[in-house]
Amino acid sequence: MTNKLATVLTLCALLGISGAQAQAPDWKKIRIGVEGNYPPFSKMTPDGKFEGFDIEIAMAICKEIKAECELTNQEWDGMMPALNAKKFDMIVASMSITEDRKKVADFSDSYYDIPSTFIGKTGAYKEVSPAALKGKTIIVTRNTPRAKYLAETYKESTILQVAKEAEVTMELAAGRGDIGFGSSLASTDAFLKSPAGAGFGRAGAPITLGGAKDGGGVGIAMRKGEESLRTKVNAALKTISGNGVYKAINEKHFPGINIRGE
Repeated sequence: MTNKLATVLTLCALLGISGAQAQAPDWKKIRIGVEGNYPPFSKMTPDGKFEGFDIEIAMAICKEIKAECELTNQEWDGMMPALNAKKFDMIVASMSITEDRKKVADFSDSYYDIPSTFIGKTGAYKEVSPAALKGKTIIVTRNTPRAKYLAETYKESTILQVAKEAEVTMELAAGRGDIGFGSSLASTDAFLKSPAGAGFGRAGAPITLGGAKDGGGVGIAMRKGEESLRTKVNAALKTISGNGVYKAINEKHFPGINIRGE
């Protein structure tokens, strides 16, 4: 009786393993969450197509994996909930790798790393220390490492949190804050070159928050436990970094700037 029971249990275990293997995704089709309102990394054209640095990196990864990929536009605040609700399989949206985010998702290796910067009226801020910005209203995108950094470091400033990176400079130009804090590229370059950015400039030195060398930087988020997908994505990132594809995409969107932070 004992031998029969052992045999039955062994068969059940083997069947369970076989079933799990049969149900494992082959990743021939991958759904990707993107934010179409973060130029030059991601934006939606008038005819409804996505373009930008993040978009091209995502497509290069899909080509390397030999997967059919579908892009889904998602508001920033809903990115992680949508990922874990299986609305899509991974997020390629300039998402910084943080300890808090690693609790709810797994990340690829970092694929770029750009410092943050303050931006304000030209000549208005000789320094941007917490003491210098005491009583000032600082604008920042919520649910980001930058917002956390400001809350922990600039405790005597008012922190105005907005939903999207593009809104940092929009609110600044509208006079609803004294100084903005955002990506040293995305939230400043286009703005400073535009009519709305006249009279504004970067303030202080760029600040790197948990960069790639420290396990941070920007990565691709996936659901916890999707190790086969993460392995494929990391291998693809390594390949496009070595064969010139990444360099070509980088140079197209950021001429003369190595955004890997190397």
